[in-house]
Amino acid sequence: MTFTYRHKKEIILCALGLVLLLVIGTIFIYKNYNNKDNTKENIVLNTKKNEKQDKEEEEEQEETYYQVDIKGEVNNPGIYTVKVGSRVIDVIRLAGDLTSEADTSVLNLSKKVTDEMVIVVYSYDEVENFTETKEKEEIEQEACLNQNEIINGACIKDAETDSSSSSVVISGKLSLNNATIEELMTLPGIGEAKAEAIIKYREEVGAFQNIEELKEVNGIGDAIFDQIKENITI
Repeated sequence: MTFTYRHKKEIILCALGLVLLLVIGTIFIYKNYNNKDNTKENIVLNTKKNEKQDKEEEEEQEETYYQVDIKGEVNNPGIYTVKVGSRVIDVIRLAGDLTSEADTSVLNLSKKVTDEMVIVVYSYDEVENFTETKEKEEIEQEACLNQNEIINGACIKDAETDSSSSSVVISGKLSLNNATIEELMTLPGIGEAKAEAIIKYREEVGAFQNIEELKEVNGIGDAIFDQIKENITI
């Protein structure tokens, strides 16, 4: 009796075991390969999704518009819709340009517009009547800022160049977009650190679009906002 015949059963079992191991190994390698492919596919899909979201956010930001009211010596005064980043001169052009009586000597035509901004283009006679003293430029600008109780956001002088200007406080409320650190610190619960945080947010993010946006500033929550919401405006 040969060795093969005597151990036939064991040899068959070993062969079956090897076949089983090969099958299991093949299945494992196949699954692992598929998992790698799925992982790569998911990475690609997530990347494309993030790129799409970023593009949509950029488009949304690019398509933000402001409403601006322009009055006075322009051919077609009224309310105009302009893109964020537009200048006073852009609004004047939309309004049909200046009339022959327009005097822009007290205006900053390159100033960027803000939402709900009022632009008043005065006539030569109106500008001439602003002043009766030697401090003509100072008085012209003060009159420009608040002529006939209308805050003119297009004036050269504003709250950022003069903290005493009337555009800081509107209807008894402090303007978040124009107030200085010292002025913000007069609000309840706003110390130096929070006032600096408000200024930093304004510089990095841009002008506040509504007073509720103040709660996005680091350190200012609902409790502080409720304390000061009656005392602030944009």
